[in-house]
This record gives sequence, structure tokens and C-alpha cells, in this order.
Amino acid sequence: MSQFIETIKLLDGKLQNLPYHQMRLEKTRLQVLGLKKHPHLEEVIRIPGGLEQGLFKCRVTYGNSIDLIEFEPYARRVVKSLKLIESNIVEYGYKYLDRTALDALYLQRGSCDDILIVKQGSISDSYYANVIFWDGSRWFTPDTPLLQGTMRAFLLADGTLTSCRITPDDLGKFKQARLINAMNGVTEGHDIPIGALKY
Repeated sequence: MSQFIETIKLLDGKLQNLPYHQMRLEKTRLQVLGLKKHPHLEEVIRIPGGLEQGLFKCRVTYGNSIDLIEFEPYARRVVKSLKLIESNIVEYGYKYLDRTALDALYLQRGSCDDILIVKQGSISDSYYANVIFWDGSRWFTPDTPLLQGTMRAFLLADGTLTSCRITPDDLGKFKQARLINAMNGVTEGHDIPIGALKY
């Protein structure tokens, strides 16, 4: 049986962006497992004592049921360079626990800190995050992500991001990139100069 994960940001004792995680859990369980009744994350997640201050990662592993809920301190990775890796067959439309295909691509990063996957000629995601690009006035994100990230969905909904097709040839239009995921919004990511995206 397939297992899936939700990684949820816990900041100063409060779970962040929970409605988007709930929506993705329900969509995954319905579309992949055929289930129509779902656990409510706000009810099943019990925050242990001692986590009232600071930044933590809450990791929920689930399938037919909630299998495991874990908490750990979170330290942000510093990513300064990305290696463009082409794969026309990689799929990660649901947040599977098994990341074997992505792991294989990540091993091709060479001296770069992370990868930027190109699928069918379009930019998609990095190894662990959605990508956004700054053109000097606005943030853009590819409309061809492998995974519809919860932070990406939130930032699209509030107008911070604009979604469009982005190809490797378009990268010269931008000044910098950042990586976003459930733990990192626009203001928390590290700037990655476009020149640090390697072929």
C-alpha cells in the first residue's frame, strides 16, 4: 500500500497553512486510494510540550490511516546553485513517501547544491521544493510543477506569485530564483543568482 507524507511548518506552537495540507491529503486519498472519508489534521495532530517556541517540522505519514506523526527541529538548507537535469518520465504528482525517482535525479547534481528538473522542455521543481523566479518587479513560478506545493498554492491564491510556462531559454529574463516549500515562503528562501543555474 502506498504511503504519503505531509510536512507541516510548526512555528511558535502553531501549525501553518493547515487548510492547504488538509486539501492535499483529501485529494490524495480520494484520487489515489479511492477514500471519501478523511481524518482532520487539526484533530489528529497533538503538539508535544516544549515546542511552544521556535521552528519545527511536523511530518505526517499516511495512507488508509494516519500511520505516524513526528516532530523535529528545522534548520534551513543553504542552496546557492542548481543543476538543470532533464527527465521526461519522472512523476511526483502526489507527495509519496517513496522518492526513489527523485533521489536518482538528485545524485546527478555534481558540484551544485540541488537540481532543477526540466520535463518536456519546461522547468518544474527542485529536488525538495517548488521554484520561483524574480524578474525585478514580480515573482513567477512554473505552471508545470511536479508537485502542487502547499506554499505555492497559498502564494498563488494571495497574488504573490504568477504562474506561467517557463523554459530553460526563459531563464535569462529573470534576476534570481528561490526555492519554496511548506517550511519556506518567499521571504525565507535564499537568493540563487540565475548565473548559478548550471547546465
